[in-house]
Amino acid sequence: MNLVSPLLPASHVLLDLDATSKKRLFEQVGLLFENSRAIPRARVFDSFFEREKLGSTALGCGVAIPHGRIKALREPVCAFVRTQTPIPFEAPDGQPVQLVFAMLVPEHATEAHLQILSELAQMFSDTGFRDALLAAPDAATVHGMITGWSPYAPAQRSATL
Repeated sequence: MNLVSPLLPASHVLLDLDATSKKRLFEQVGLLFENSRAIPRARVFDSFFEREKLGSTALGCGVAIPHGRIKALREPVCAFVRTQTPIPFEAPDGQPVQLVFAMLVPEHATEAHLQILSELAQMFSDTGFRDALLAAPDAATVHGMITGWSPYAPAQRSATL
């Protein structure tokens, strides 16, 4: 088990989402969180863009981890999105993004959310893992891959971003 497992319900895995821009992606994730957690989509959208103003949350290699803070949120809320086509995200390597792990945390989040971000960066640093996510046939497979990932599995630590 990893830190993300309890935070990512299967219903929050969206594959082949038709989002052609960061704005459209954030709108769709906002809609998901509004429908599943009653967090207003505009608040989600604004929270992600506030964080993006500080610098892109793209890691490189086609991966981004947009995250933001939400007042009155009690625990982190997460979603994984694989876009239908890669979208521009101002990544450090200049590559567009197709794998997105979005996370909202409470306004006064503790060190715990930084540990989650660190684990996500480690998870997505594995080339084989990223390739498998891109090739996965369905959301259930992707959900199982992410929630079953272990930071202690040597094969998963072999590659870097």
